[in-house]
Amino acid sequence: MAAPSRERAILVGLELKGRPIRRTGTPSSDADDFNTSESLDELRVLAESAGAEVVDRFTQARDAPEAATLIGSGKVDELRSRAEALEAEVVIFDRDLTPTQLRNLERALPCRVVDRTQLILDIFASRARTREGQLQVELAQLNYLLPRLTGRGTQMSRLGGGIGTRGPGETQLETDRRRIAGRIKRVEDELESVRAGRSVQRRQRQAVPLATISLVGYTNAGKSTLFNRLTGSGVVADARMFATLDPTVRQFVLASNRRVLLSDTVGFIRNLPTTLVRAFRATLEEVTEAALLLHVVDVSAEQAPSYVEHVMEVLREIGAEGTPQLLVLNKLDLLPEAERDAARARVLAAAGLTDGAAAQSVSISARDGEGLPELMSRIDATLPVDPLSEVHLRIPHTEGAALHLVHEYARVVKRSDQGEYVDIVAETPESILRQLARFRADGP
Repeated sequence: MAAPSRERAILVGLELKGRPIRRTGTPSSDADDFNTSESLDELRVLAESAGAEVVDRFTQARDAPEAATLIGSGKVDELRSRAEALEAEVVIFDRDLTPTQLRNLERALPCRVVDRTQLILDIFASRARTREGQLQVELAQLNYLLPRLTGRGTQMSRLGGGIGTRGPGETQLETDRRRIAGRIKRVEDELESVRAGRSVQRRQRQAVPLATISLVGYTNAGKSTLFNRLTGSGVVADARMFATLDPTVRQFVLASNRRVLLSDTVGFIRNLPTTLVRAFRATLEEVTEAALLLHVVDVSAEQAPSYVEHVMEVLREIGAEGTPQLLVLNKLDLLPEAERDAARARVLAAAGLTDGAAAQSVSISARDGEGLPELMSRIDATLPVDPLSEVHLRIPHTEGAALHLVHEYARVVKRSDQGEYVDIVAETPESILRQLARFRADGP
């Protein structure tokens, strides 16, 4: 069976003269700047992740966006000729289009027109697997569509006359708006129900002394590969952007024998549409509730420092900037030995760390396992929940439950059997120690 043909796409970027592109909603600073070429590179990866074949790139420089078509009528004519010559099926703009711009461009071009937000929504829709993820995507799509109904032409302005569907004189456009608004309300209600269930699950998890660690980072940094390495899971891990959409939580055991929960979340990206940030609030709650964040960075990427800065900004926006964080420099295997120190220094500087802050970062390769033992040790040392302490316990042989608790949830350093009791020196989590307090031989 032949593979389905890929849509031929042209990418369009707008460069404002004298003003580099800046991340949406972030303060202006030199560190925030990135050029049009880099932004189009990222758009190309997004388009390919959505199944398109990029056949051309088109850049226009202007003093300000043109209200009617974004890039100006002359450039639209040039773009139309190029689309016809290359037999392009879709033109993807690296900026959000207003309803008027979208309507005008669809009339002028011989193919479909998609903006950045619509492209990301399409990728998210193809990745969602759980009911929650599908609801989140649908909510974001409806919020995106509602103000753009006017761009769909004359078929949206017919007078209606269906029994029980609309009032006298109400246009089809008004009917569609009302229906979409109603669907948005129903989806929001369903999502609130899902979130209530998630809150109950979270409270149940918190009732047990299991800390939650969240993987965060720019999309395609290798979070899912690391998640699979640590937990032995089979979460999908590939080079496509947003390969992981729905949050996944699994338990794994640290070197100290402490059990923790690891959460794999959706990757961040520059200019992530605000409709998506709002829709995926429940997913991001896993980050804000975590005891420790593993900030995974593709240290081999040329834009790694700017990716780090962007993730830090998103963490500030969702209120997770105060959560303890461990910087995980991943994909070490893709860098020659001679370049590793320089790449590591660039990423640490972007994160506001110095080379001396070794305890706050660790270099690994999630693919081949390099550095993972050190990472596990750093997690043990950094995790603020349920801290370890070495204690001397004297437990009678008859207390089988207590002995099981020590061997199951603590790391036994030394054990000796003394007649009626067992002498044990163990590194014990605080939550377990509270249950064993009466057996302490070294005092409280």
